[in-house]
Amino acid sequence: MTHGEGAQRQTSTYQGRFAPSPTGPLHAGSLVAALASWLDARAWNGGKGGRWLVRVEDVDAPRCIPGAAELILQQLATCGLIPDEPPVWQSARSALYQQALDQLIVQGHAYPCACSRKDIEDAHAAQGHGRARHAALPYPGTCRHGLRGRPARSWRFNATDFLKNQPLEPVDKAHTALFSIANDTVHWTDRRLGPQSQQVTRAVGDLVLRRADGLWAYQLAVVVDDAAQHITHVVRGEDLADNTPRQILLQQALGVATPRYLHTPLVCGANGEKLSKQNGAAALDLRDPLQALGEAAEVLGLPALSQQKSLPQALEMWVNAWARNYNRPP
Repeated sequence: MTHGEGAQRQTSTYQGRFAPSPTGPLHAGSLVAALASWLDARAWNGGKGGRWLVRVEDVDAPRCIPGAAELILQQLATCGLIPDEPPVWQSARSALYQQALDQLIVQGHAYPCACSRKDIEDAHAAQGHGRARHAALPYPGTCRHGLRGRPARSWRFNATDFLKNQPLEPVDKAHTALFSIANDTVHWTDRRLGPQSQQVTRAVGDLVLRRADGLWAYQLAVVVDDAAQHITHVVRGEDLADNTPRQILLQQALGVATPRYLHTPLVCGANGEKLSKQNGAAALDLRDPLQALGEAAEVLGLPALSQQKSLPQALEMWVNAWARNYNRPP
């Protein structure tokens, strides 16, 4: 099977998802991603529609706020965004993540790591490397070939050796393939952003699968969950676009299909930073859900509301507009 072939076979059906983290209520930026993912599912196949799921990504338990997940589900319902199945919680899926890690270990694609963040910073400092603002330092591979007597703290995916062993495959000039891998670079085509690429070893190195605190890393959890839920299309914020190549590598290593990706525009605050719960983004004011949805639709380049529109009518209008903007083969 060539790269991307498994996922291309899935395009006769549609299974999408919105996957919020319960670190606080939805804000304006997260509503953009939620609306876009819902519209993409409902507009599938000329408006015949696909399935839309909600997954609560609470794998990072220390950051989660009690009651936030229930509040998010209530906010979505207030906006008319109702999933086609009961939501699932990552915190109840640890056995699936362990099974995936075990598989990668058996395949020789994962190894234990003894390094702390300071160890990684020290290794880069010794080579004269600094860290750019908001950027993590790529793992230098210290434990790739053994712990050298130190106790293991975490588990990592051996992206470096995995990429070396991938067959060279040129990027499809017509960008019809979902992705390709050449040397240490993953190329893929985003449905909104177009052709993308990342040199994974230079950007992040060997990624963490299980953290030193025993919690599962986001990259492994999302890949396992998307596969288990048969997700064919992922629509999410543009800030997550650089996660895509890492997830493609894990999908290939685990032998699961790669979804099609679309990354939505970000909503930024007055300081130019993207809205997020971490920087104090205000919770959605849903006293008028139609107004909140209208503002999200405007970010997505969808038609403006008229005063005569009800919530169901507005959603129907935006479904039709989305189908025209993102026309896809059935």
